[in-house]
Amino acid sequence: MSGRLRPNDVLARITAHNRGPDAAPLHVLPTLWFRNTWSWPDGGDVPELRGGTEGGHAVIAARHTDALFLESLPHCTLRCEGTPELLFTGNDTNTKRLYGTPNAQPYVKDGINDCVVAGIRNAVNPAPEGTKAAAWYRLHVPAGGSATIRLRLTADGVPLPADPFGAGHDAVFAARQHEADEFYRAITPPSAGEDEALVLRQALAGMLWSKQYYYFDAYKWLEEHQAHPLLGQQRQQRNREWFHMVNDHIISMPDKWEYPWYAAWDLAFHAVALSTADPEFAKGQLDLMLREIYMHPSGQLPAYEWNFSDVNPPVHAWATLFLYLTEKVLHGRQDVEFLKRAFTRLALNFTWWVNRKDRDGNNIFEGGFLGLDNIGVFDRSAPLPTGGHLEQADGTAWMAFFCQNMMEIGAELTVHDPVYEDFCAKFVEHFLWIAMAINRPDGNGLWDEEDGFYYDLLRLPDGTSQRLKVRSLVGLLPLCAVTVVEEEQRARMPRATAALHTRLARMPELLGYIHATGPGHLGCANRGIIALVSEERLRRILARVLDENEFLGPYGIRALSRHHLDHPYLFRAGGQEYRVGYLPAESDSGMFGGNSNWRGPVWMPVNVLIVRALLSYYMYYGDSFRIECPTGSGVLMNLYEVARELAARLTRTFLRGPDGARPVFGGTEKFHTDPHWRDCLLFYEYFHGDNGAGIGASHQTGWTGLVAKLIELFGLFDPQALLKGGKQKGFKAGT
Repeated sequence: MSGRLRPNDVLARITAHNRGPDAAPLHVLPTLWFRNTWSWPDGGDVPELRGGTEGGHAVIAARHTDALFLESLPHCTLRCEGTPELLFTGNDTNTKRLYGTPNAQPYVKDGINDCVVAGIRNAVNPAPEGTKAAAWYRLHVPAGGSATIRLRLTADGVPLPADPFGAGHDAVFAARQHEADEFYRAITPPSAGEDEALVLRQALAGMLWSKQYYYFDAYKWLEEHQAHPLLGQQRQQRNREWFHMVNDHIISMPDKWEYPWYAAWDLAFHAVALSTADPEFAKGQLDLMLREIYMHPSGQLPAYEWNFSDVNPPVHAWATLFLYLTEKVLHGRQDVEFLKRAFTRLALNFTWWVNRKDRDGNNIFEGGFLGLDNIGVFDRSAPLPTGGHLEQADGTAWMAFFCQNMMEIGAELTVHDPVYEDFCAKFVEHFLWIAMAINRPDGNGLWDEEDGFYYDLLRLPDGTSQRLKVRSLVGLLPLCAVTVVEEEQRARMPRATAALHTRLARMPELLGYIHATGPGHLGCANRGIIALVSEERLRRILARVLDENEFLGPYGIRALSRHHLDHPYLFRAGGQEYRVGYLPAESDSGMFGGNSNWRGPVWMPVNVLIVRALLSYYMYYGDSFRIECPTGSGVLMNLYEVARELAARLTRTFLRGPDGARPVFGGTEKFHTDPHWRDCLLFYEYFHGDNGAGIGASHQTGWTGLVAKLIELFGLFDPQALLKGGKQKGFKAGT
């Protein structure tokens, strides 16, 4: 992943279709350029692009004299079919246009645009040379017709056919398309229908498309901004404390067009989705965030570039475990070294959370907005208008989930090294303290017995407290803090199991804060369970989750209960009123720029964690736990059936309905009916809570690619095998 692409013989084909009733002109500008490093201090020699012709085709030769550069990028030539005009300029910033200062070079990077769009011929170099070049194709596309451009980027010395754009060129494309068809066919469950297979393929293709090279040298950046603390520079600038960081890798972006940067918790979900198509790259992404050049020396993971110190939910441990088990179960490979590396570094991250985000040392966690933007009454990353601080149901639940994931990773590693058993005991015990804190019945816990729901607790400066009674995903996340413990896991961890039983025997009151577990409380296949939520509370929470007038929408679990449409939550402080109402689509709040909304829409990642939780409870309860789904329908389901129903609703967002329309396209008629558009899916950031229409970043917000994982897993699961053999054996025969 840290290496560089070595071009050998790369073929490109661009086809433009004119769907309109009239012929139309079209300008196409395939562009080749060198990344500008020569303008840096000690940036090295300036490379060169030089134009010419060869065999009746335009060519651009790329040359670089830097020996280190040549190790990864040999001399190569771009061949352009036909004789388009070649335009050359320098890939240098137009400082005159941007800053009003003279340009260091006469030909700058936007010169090609100025030449083509504004007709300024002297904006490009009259000599066929520079560091940025474009082949200017002027096409005339007939009504209903198409035009095709062929290109070929070849390393010098690679033999070429007499006609580089002959029949062999198209044959290569046909071969690659056939290979792609075979690849996606191999990873699509046989039970998936044609439309489900299309959704899975396009979701994963979008994930692969969202990879992007990301470079950020914090030392240099802070020095240039006069803000480097080690150099005595005093200017206050974002990310001052991250001067150790060097990002220089291919990373999966949330959205390559709209959000071309990484975000730690997004990336964990990306890795889970990508594990279907490219497990090695997926593992590499998780490894990356835990490396010393990314992770802060304190143990914090970087959030995103505008504020690496913001706090994202700790989902890396879950994603790590998921990738390891997926590879082990579905492919028969056990990457123990990957698991060991991750465990060691995740333990540092866990310690950071305990030391930095548990203000009072009472095992109730804060964390700020935790990726949920405007879901709360006010910005949870900013000082509260009331003073005081928030004790967060989601932050505390995330940490309980973190404990469970680390315990499970430790249990896997104990097979290979018994020293990890001690870690298992440590994380189970920490889970107990968190459970005791979140479930305290004396008014200091986060469970509201009257409402049957978890809420954030506002601690005021005068020592009083108040629950913020917003029914949102914040209060559903404790549901997700569940894991089952197989009999074989207990057998390989006798000391950890004995330590847990000893602790519970000495402090029996702890049993009142967790789901019943241990001797006398074993479930299907003698499974134990470690969960924040008891059976009685699980039923109460699920009654709301599965209520179509609250959380259960036609296309997934809403981020905020629909109850708040007619009953908005109001909070008054400092003479100002704060309001949280159900908003199924766009935000009406300027919080976090107003560009995302957690007050009603469906978000794929947390829905997937709820599905995971339901499957975990099913493996413990089996058919003995049945609940109405939807609430009030009279239809009773076991929890596997509930999970499958939720997965089906999420997937249905993208599938054609009986009328041929796909909910994701909302009211855009063309996308529903035009044969050229109706099967070209967009995987949005989030989705309308009532009709499933896509909202937010449209091109491929990576975590929405998780829909592919849902199609894959529910196509492979055998519920009876899952109940009997657990998550490592719960697949159809022959899988």
